[in-house]
Amino acid sequence: MKKNILFICLITLASTLAKVQAQEERNHGIIWSSLHGLEYGVKAGFNIGGTSPLPLPQEIRAITGYSPNVCFAIEGNITKWFDKDKKWGMILGLRLENKGMETKARVKNYGMEIMAGNWTGKVKTKFKASYFSVPILAAYQLSPRVRLSAGPYVSFMTSGDFNGYVSDGYLRKGDPTGSKVEFKDGNTAPYDFSKDLRSFQWGMQAGAEWKAFKHLTVHADLEWGLNDIFKKEFKTITFNMYPIYLNAGFGYAF
Repeated sequence: MKKNILFICLITLASTLAKVQAQEERNHGIIWSSLHGLEYGVKAGFNIGGTSPLPLPQEIRAITGYSPNVCFAIEGNITKWFDKDKKWGMILGLRLENKGMETKARVKNYGMEIMAGNWTGKVKTKFKASYFSVPILAAYQLSPRVRLSAGPYVSFMTSGDFNGYVSDGYLRKGDPTGSKVEFKDGNTAPYDFSKDLRSFQWGMQAGAEWKAFKHLTVHADLEWGLNDIFKKEFKTITFNMYPIYLNAGFGYAF
């Protein structure tokens, strides 16, 4: 019995010493980082927005429906401060995220792959893509609780879908004066441009972060893509489409 009690005491002591040592190493790392102007954080949130031409072309006569879908984002980042007061710095991050939407529109003479012609009628589009993104941002500490940031980002698509269908309208084969093919009485024709999505994206990002508690933060960042989501050689859709999303959520500052 005494041996068992002694064994339990030794295990408890060893576990306590290991935890103390781990905490000391962690504290040492935090102190070292602080002395060198480094801070670390993780963020998680939702992307809300869509992929759209700017401005809306004349082919799109009206947006009749929109759903942002559920798009998650998680990010880890490092902030390097350049001055002792920690006013100006740089943020380098790695973000895993989804972007997507569903839209319904009424269009006229909309270039479509279906039988190579111009579509007039209704179009439903679904877009969803997964990326890992690298933001490189300038940081400004507006107050002890508020930090602003802005700068470029690059994204690499790991998977993507762009598809939908047309209905309640007609197709002019070849050009707007070609022979007419009608779709009515609930008939639809699907399309899928997923293979034509561009794998590399870049854009600008700007946002703010508020420190609600010592370690808990709340953030909002606007991400504005500056190149077309489709490959350069893709000509079926005659206008560029840009991803524009607001990322909002919570984070933990170490």
